[in-house]
Amino acid sequence: MGKTEARRSFCEMCHARCRVLVHSEDGRLAKIEEDRSYPLVDAVFPPTAACRRLHAAKEEIYHPDRLKYPLKRVGEKGEGKWEQISWTRALDEIAEKLREIRREYGAEALAATGGTGHTHEQFLTRFLNLFGSPNFVGASTICSAPFVTTSLATVGWSLRHRIQLSIEKGATTKSVLIIGQDSEQSYTRIWKGLRDGKERGVKIIVVDPRRTQTAELADLWLQIRPGTDSALLLAMIDVVIQEGLYDSEFVEKWCYGFDKLAERAREYPPEKVAEITRLPAERIRNAARMFALNRPGISIGGMGLEHQQNALEGIQAELILAAILGYIDVEGGIYLPGPSKIITEREMELSDMLPPEQKSKQLGADRFKLIAWPGNDLFEDKRVWGKKCGRQRTIVLAHAPSMYRTVLTGKPYPVKAVITQASNPMVTQANVKLVYEALKSLDLYVVCDYWLTPSAEIADYVLPIASWLERPYLSTGLAYDNFVIGGEQALPAIVPGEYERWTDYEFCRGLGVRLEQEEYWPWENLEEVYDYQLNPLGITFEEFMAQGGYDFPANDYRKHEKVGFATPTGRVELYSTILEKLGYDPLPSYEESFENPVSTPELAKEYPLMLITGGRFMPMYHSEKRQVDSLRARHPHPLVQIHPKTAATLNIANGDWVWIETPRGKIRMKCQYFDGINQQVVHAEHGWWFPELPGEEPWLHGVWESNINVLTDDDPGVCNKRGGGWPLKTSLCKIYKVKQYS
Repeated sequence: MGKTEARRSFCEMCHARCRVLVHSEDGRLAKIEEDRSYPLVDAVFPPTAACRRLHAAKEEIYHPDRLKYPLKRVGEKGEGKWEQISWTRALDEIAEKLREIRREYGAEALAATGGTGHTHEQFLTRFLNLFGSPNFVGASTICSAPFVTTSLATVGWSLRHRIQLSIEKGATTKSVLIIGQDSEQSYTRIWKGLRDGKERGVKIIVVDPRRTQTAELADLWLQIRPGTDSALLLAMIDVVIQEGLYDSEFVEKWCYGFDKLAERAREYPPEKVAEITRLPAERIRNAARMFALNRPGISIGGMGLEHQQNALEGIQAELILAAILGYIDVEGGIYLPGPSKIITEREMELSDMLPPEQKSKQLGADRFKLIAWPGNDLFEDKRVWGKKCGRQRTIVLAHAPSMYRTVLTGKPYPVKAVITQASNPMVTQANVKLVYEALKSLDLYVVCDYWLTPSAEIADYVLPIASWLERPYLSTGLAYDNFVIGGEQALPAIVPGEYERWTDYEFCRGLGVRLEQEEYWPWENLEEVYDYQLNPLGITFEEFMAQGGYDFPANDYRKHEKVGFATPTGRVELYSTILEKLGYDPLPSYEESFENPVSTPELAKEYPLMLITGGRFMPMYHSEKRQVDSLRARHPHPLVQIHPKTAATLNIANGDWVWIETPRGKIRMKCQYFDGINQQVVHAEHGWWFPELPGEEPWLHGVWESNINVLTDDDPGVCNKRGGGWPLKTSLCKIYKVKQYS
């Protein structure tokens, strides 16, 4: 019998972050099970025994296609010819190329892309700040950044959804408004909370164009016309105000701009919004009443609003609705936690080290100001809380579509190098054809990942990064929350003769030390970093884990009664003075999306169907896990959901391969009959590529075959005006049968 160990860790195979015990024998993974010692395991975290992703962890960690050693391109880009090299050589060569680029073009000529938070992107941002580049781009622009920045402008902290109805026994939450999230497929923690709440009589309202499992659970499902959510929320606000359902005491004491809000809401009465959303006016009223009369309540977003042209306007309306009902920072409502006591991810980024003249060069910040340095510099959270909210890379982003265009045009200045860390822009970024051209034209493209993805296949260097099982973990919820959670390294990242994977911290430190940043990288490894971060608690990382590996302060409600809200007025800003200073409409509003049957009726004659995408689906996670055989067997093909009646008119049978075509191109997927969608709407899965296909061009692992982002648009003119997010829920398409495809 070899040496056996059990280490406590947090699974990072999705965003749920379940606490697990990882058992190993002689350094090899033996099994993973639920950590029953963790105090929130029953209250929050779902049983891991049923998790398909976790069951596949061993298969994934030891997959033969996982990257093992650094690779350097030796042929033409995309030719699939690689040389295995050492980490020392890779870092030496990359650092020298970056030094030359900075000397000739300036530090802003380097950009970086980030992904879904499975790596420590705060260290990549730290490196960029010290290097002098303001150009970090990533999925946050259509993920967490819209909500974080809008809530900072509205209430002075990021109201990440700590789901009260599942965390505390006997919780007082009485209603939940869910906008565009299918929790059953995407967020298991919330799904468990919803089911538990349903049993206790919590009223659930779901806004979604599709009848998802979450919609099936709802007391009221609003099958909205895609892209019209902000109009619906404004109508609900109007009902609440006109019927006197709002919390008049909270509004009077703690809200700014109520009269102006009421005036704006009167522009969106239910009868008018019924025509916009295709929902009956009385159903809109019922939704507003249900949410207002079952107090207190919470609202949950989830990439429904974030993927729309009206994204930030809709999120502002969502927050305003909760605020005027008095649901902010009360028991059973939307908790406002404040900062953690430790040194957070945000503080580790050293954003103050980026000179003002470099901040001013951030791509897209002159146009999309809220999710960029201009917006960040107006937030008041540090004044009240003593710390900034959230990580810089989450809320202070360069604009990705603008960055890729700058690579191709050299305007307003050259961008010659990009570092991609655990992201796959060739699959996850809109307008893939443009992204491809940009990445191919770079002087230096470096990819840090677990796999040779389509993006990695056109890189100059590909570096193998340690997975969640091969490194320790410490988090304050991306610096959004006041808790601290930790996990031990369960497996070795380096096994001589088999593989040599570094943590992303070691990669960033290695580059930093070579580029005159040595004094800012004093820690040899992540555990030493965590010792530093935990220093305010007077504890080391080892001691922290020995004591359980978590710190959850008791909830402290109604903090505004002591310190006010961290906004310029000290109140919840229904009328946003920050948006006003940035030159935007201070109030939420609605406008038709750039491409739909209403705004572009002539185009709709050729492309008669509304295409929505971005919905999560098990057991995949974004663009990940396509090469894990046990998971792929459960979901082998990309699917497009079509109403049976619509399919019948197109002579398409269930299971047929079909072409999906927009003005930007066409791809193919398998038809899945689904009567829970409007006959004029189709939903196509996102994130598809085929690792089993050749990596060299023209295949690039089938990136052009079924990748929905070949069809999406990211022109800055169609992006959200405040934050720059590109629309994934509103475009036109036509569908027709593939004549021969297997």
